[in-house]
Parts: sequence; C-alpha cells; structure tokens
Amino acid sequence: MTGATDGAEVVRDRADRGFLAVDSGGSGLRVAVGTVGRGVLARRESREPVRTGDRGIDAAHLIEQLVPMVRASTVEAGVAQPAAAAVGAAGLATLGDALRAELPGVLARAFDIRRLALAADAVTAYVGALGSRPGVVLAAGTGLIALGTDLTRWRRADGWGHLLGDCGSGAWIGRAGLEAALRAYDGRPGGSAGLLARAEELFGPMQGLPGKLYPRPDRPAVLASFAPRVAACADGDPVAADILRAAARHMAETAAAVCPTAGEPQVALTGGLSKMGDPLLVPLEEELSKRLPRARRVPADGDPLLGSVRIATDLATGGLTLPSDEAMLSVLTRTG
Repeated sequence: MTGATDGAEVVRDRADRGFLAVDSGGSGLRVAVGTVGRGVLARRESREPVRTGDRGIDAAHLIEQLVPMVRASTVEAGVAQPAAAAVGAAGLATLGDALRAELPGVLARAFDIRRLALAADAVTAYVGALGSRPGVVLAAGTGLIALGTDLTRWRRADGWGHLLGDCGSGAWIGRAGLEAALRAYDGRPGGSAGLLARAEELFGPMQGLPGKLYPRPDRPAVLASFAPRVAACADGDPVAADILRAAARHMAETAAAVCPTAGEPQVALTGGLSKMGDPLLVPLEEELSKRLPRARRVPADGDPLLGSVRIATDLATGGLTLPSDEAMLSVLTRTG
C-alpha cells in the first residue's frame, strides 16, 4: 500500500512541476508559463524583436524584456519556481555566444531555474511541428530553412539569408516577382505586365523602387511583402506561375537534403508560406513526392512556442530525448 501511495506522490509531483517556455523570433518575444499537468497557464508577448549587434544576439536587450515578462507570468500562473526552462531564439546557432554566456546566470538568479535548454528557432519550429518524431520541418516564411533529424543528430540546410540563400522563401519569391515586373517595365524578355501593375500598386512608380528598397534594414521583409501578389497573379500569369513552381523545387530540394534516409519520415511545412494556397502548395506537393517518395506529409502540430513548451515540459520530467548539439540544442544543469 505504501508503494502505491509513493507512486501516486511521484506522479503528482511530476504533474506539479512548473516550466518556462520562450520564443524569440523576428516578430518579437513570447513567454509561456505553466505546469506539466495543467499545461500553459499564463502568456506574455512583446512585439519588439530582440536586436542583434557586434556580439550577435543582444543578450541585454533580450534579458531586459524577458525578466519582467517571466515575473508577471509566474505570478499569474502561480508557479513560484519553474523546474525547467526552454528558450528558442532566432540566430542562436550562429549569433548566440553572448546569450549562452549571460542568460543561464540571469535565469538562475532571478527564478532559481536549474535546468535550461537553449535552442535555435529552427529546433523549436521542428518540435512544435513534429514533436520528437523523425522527419524534416521546412520553415518557410520571409526566410527559409529545413531541419531534419533521425533522433540521433540534427541536419540543417539553407537558412543563409536573402543574399546568399533562403531559396524559395517569401523574400526569394518577392524578389523574383519584382525582377519580372522590372523586366516588363524595361521591355526585356521574361517580364510580366500583371506583376508590374501589382508592384506599382504596392511600391509606386518602378523608377523609385531601388531608392525605397536598398536603404531599408528590413529588405527581406519588404521583398517578402510582394510574395502574396505573385501568388495572386499565378492563375492567369505564366511568369508568376513559373516563379512559384521554381520556389517549390527549391523548397523540396532543401527538405530532401536533410530528410532521414531510413523508415517513413514525416515532413511538415511551417511559416507564412504555408498560407500561400494552391499556387505554391500544389507544385510543392508534386516536388516533395518526386524527391521524397517514402516521406509522409503531415500538418504541423503547432508553432515554435509550442516547441519550446514541449522541450521545457520534457526537461522538467526528465523525458527529453532530442539529440543534443552545441549550436542547435544544448541543455545546461545547475547544481548547488
């Protein structure tokens, strides 16, 4: 009888363990606090994206936003001391040295957090979409990156930014659409009168486009803002349709580069391009079927914040089985 009672206490103890989940991305900072048994109990959001500077991700800027949000969320949720935390951050893989050095100590001092997972945003996007299942997640929005795992290691492809890569992304589609518009404006082959008209609706006269685009620090987002207009033209415009077919080829090639070779891996699409509709999604399905005949396309379970929640709850209960990787996913445990 005592053993049964002890077992119930263990189950209850695990269910009561609190967690902190954080998603820092291009649109801002999001925080969720809850318990393993009851799920998310409080959320906070900041629309101010964390800055990057000479040292990469600006750890001080993230911390000054994060600490008050976590403090308010823990009070609301009634979770005085989260047992574990997971922080997913855009740029962590290549720009995260300062954040890795400073954030663990801050969370330990402010909230006595002893177990912390630091994850690249591609990892939290993966876990939000597929959980701990083998496969590949194609995160396609303004930029584009594919992350795959066979649960022994992570593999990534692209994510090199709009100047060197992100092939098939929103910025890539927008740039190709604007190039076709400028070809029509000049009278060169390969132009599209329909895309020219839509570009002038959005940006004004074409001769002023370089001055509006080149000085902008958010050029990828400006380019990506034209992608929906390319999709809107695709039904009756062969140039626009060809751009989306080329984007679909790039996306499928990137997914195939990291997809596990054994078994029946799952493939999920996340990000803004998942809402582009049939002009992009139909050719993408065709390209994925050609390049990944064994893979099974599945809808994404959720977003990167859900990925952080899943990692944090697994860490709180000792059930985290995802592969560790110094750049992509690392777990820090504080003792004493």
